[in-house]
Amino acid sequence: MADSPKVPLPPLDGWALVLGASSGFGAAACLKFAEAGCDIIGVHLDRRATLPQVEAMKERIRGMGREAWFFNVNACDPQKRTEVLADVERRFTERGRGERVRVLLHSLAFGTLRPLVAKEAADELSQKQMEMTLDTMANSLVYWVQDLMRRDLLGSQGRIFAMTSTGSSLAWEGYGAVSAAKAALEAHCRQLALELGARGITANAICAGVADTPSMNKIPHADRLQSVAIRKNPSHRLTVPDDVANALVALAQPCTYWLNGNVLYVDGGEAHSG
Repeated sequence: MADSPKVPLPPLDGWALVLGASSGFGAAACLKFAEAGCDIIGVHLDRRATLPQVEAMKERIRGMGREAWFFNVNACDPQKRTEVLADVERRFTERGRGERVRVLLHSLAFGTLRPLVAKEAADELSQKQMEMTLDTMANSLVYWVQDLMRRDLLGSQGRIFAMTSTGSSLAWEGYGAVSAAKAALEAHCRQLALELGARGITANAICAGVADTPSMNKIPHADRLQSVAIRKNPSHRLTVPDDVANALVALAQPCTYWLNGNVLYVDGGEAHSG
């Protein structure tokens, strides 16, 4: 399967804060933002077995001459969010450069994949699982933006991006809670666009094409979804994380200030092809 083409990236400065930084679209975005010129703040949740991959990514970022501040915490824990942003604020203050976060990327993919209704109650989605999925994959975006704004950590040319999917408006087996979360996430982006636009801060949802990522492969019958995507896509391949990361660097440029409140498809034309 073809990879994304190697293309020069437009330069970008400032800090990129990536939620879900250790794999998939989040990891690719960390590397591409660093390649473009950004320093990286990564929030991820990994066990010991996958931490070497995170360390390797940090070394790659530092090898580009960028800062790499990574926090292995639950991004949906209010106390951990407070601790991370307090540490970032402290470091910014100590550096004395008036630094702010230029880009916030929400790429958290942790939810329950169960039917809403099943023959046995034990097999269907519970209230706790529904609330956890919505909180992780949608509402946490709002809480991070609120705390960034309270601390004056999001710059006046700030760009907020959140990873959605075509499942926000479609029904897939076992995807009910995640579909609801993606729909809510898109609504949050529209509302943040309304409330922050006058400050020069934009918010857009990014709808990537079907990809071969850890989160995608947890969806029931993911192989079927991938086969359909390859057939539909004009390039007849799956989306790869670098496709999306390249687009994010371009979309984070100061000149995109009038692009706000949208669902932007980064899929090679897949979603709207027959």
